[in-house]
Amino acid sequence: MKIISDISSQPEAALEAQKQAKLVDAAQQFEATMLQELLKPMQHGQDSWGGDEKSNDTTFDTMSSFGTETMAKSISKGGGFGIARKVVSQITSEHQQKSEKKTSGY
Repeated sequence: MKIISDISSQPEAALEAQKQAKLVDAAQQFEATMLQELLKPMQHGQDSWGGDEKSNDTTFDTMSSFGTETMAKSISKGGGFGIARKVVSQITSEHQQKSEKKTSGY
């Protein structure tokens, strides 16, 4: 019985498109994580009623954290600060350079 891998059965263009989509997704997740860390201090400024007292309600903290995470992901998916684009560009460029070196033999 011969086992054929999924990679060899797909056309190379489809495989490259799949790799590119995974790279873009990973870069956007990275940017969203960075944005989430930048947004965290803003969620601790005031409670939902505008007071200055620190809330001991863990439900509020959890919901606030989910809100910050969702906002960071949305900002990143919408283009964000361009960090994801730069990461994709840099990795793609380095991959192309390595591929050219392999084909030219240097």
